[in-house]
Amino acid sequence: MDFLLDMKTIILSLGVGHLFTVILISAYWRHHKKDAKITSFFFAKCTQALAWLLLALRGGIPDWLSISMAYTLLFVGTSLEAIAMLMLVKAFDRGARKVYISLMALSIGGFHLLLHLYNTGAARIGFASLGIALFLVIPAYRLFKESNASLLMRMIGALYFLVFLSLTCRGVAALTSVNNMDIFTPGVAQTFSFLALYLVMILGNTGFVLLLKEQADQELIRMASLDELTGILNRRTFVARAMQCLDMYAKKKKPITLLLFDVDHFKKINDTYGHNIGDQVLRHLVDTIKGVLGEGDLFGRYGGDEFAILFPGMDEAESSAVAEQIKRTTREAAAADLPVTFTLSMGLLTVVPDRHTQLDELYIACDKALYRAKENGRDGAARVWSENREALPS
Repeated sequence: MDFLLDMKTIILSLGVGHLFTVILISAYWRHHKKDAKITSFFFAKCTQALAWLLLALRGGIPDWLSISMAYTLLFVGTSLEAIAMLMLVKAFDRGARKVYISLMALSIGGFHLLLHLYNTGAARIGFASLGIALFLVIPAYRLFKESNASLLMRMIGALYFLVFLSLTCRGVAALTSVNNMDIFTPGVAQTFSFLALYLVMILGNTGFVLLLKEQADQELIRMASLDELTGILNRRTFVARAMQCLDMYAKKKKPITLLLFDVDHFKKINDTYGHNIGDQVLRHLVDTIKGVLGEGDLFGRYGGDEFAILFPGMDEAESSAVAEQIKRTTREAAAADLPVTFTLSMGLLTVVPDRHTQLDELYIACDKALYRAKENGRDGAARVWSENREALPS
């Protein structure tokens, strides 16, 4: 079976495909010009469309357009696409920026030096193929190996890696060929590398849009789950996750501790220093307490200056020690970094839950303990003892 396809047709289809992508994305990009990753991807498609169309016109237009300009645009466009993908996974840092600026400079400069010193079709194809492959290997790796990568990210990463391999094989085949090659010269390596480029054009474009959608969905979930001011769980999400935790530890027959606390005289802080300082107090408080909590602890804002923490697997002695550490740490941090000092009042309850344990009942009990701490002079913790106390580990 003959797998050799007409190269000019494939190249022209690549140009037309990128051109239609530009037309479709332009309507979306007009309203998202400030989004760097979308802007980078849009201009990547623009330059790639023009590059492939110029390459397809080889022989009918001057060489400086179909070779020099076309390959320059191809290097720039591939680099911008790789940068957009890295931005999408938040991996385009200062180091990556330097790498891609250097790769673009070396690719464009090296290619034009090659045109003056050794201008053959095989040399051009080999250099361009290996250069473009280098642009793609970093996003391929980051998309596929990211620790929290979704299945979609891994699939797109694998796709880019496939293109990297095909371009590398094409580059090596061109540089080691005994016969001079041109971009339109038929061959197995040529055919499969262009098919891979065609595949990544279709699936890569779709994948980029799907990744944008996936990230937007994740951001909506995050916004719906977290408190806007402090960045911790809002009340609804805290309650939902705490109920799941109660069910889990009821099956394990291990203790959990609920800690409820608020800022003493918080209204006075707002009235005296203003709500801006009050917001700073809450953000500073949350950031300080996060440093004390363990990975599995649930931390949520119930509303106003009232917060709740659920400590899975923590008994009375351990939770009392953590409560004291929170109280001490927040007092020291507040004195050092804020124009106002503050203290906390806390209520604690430790139980070994069963299938009848309700979070609302635990909250009511902790709330009573919290007010007892306030009645005792504030800046302290009070504990309410559960009926399950004898079941707790000593």
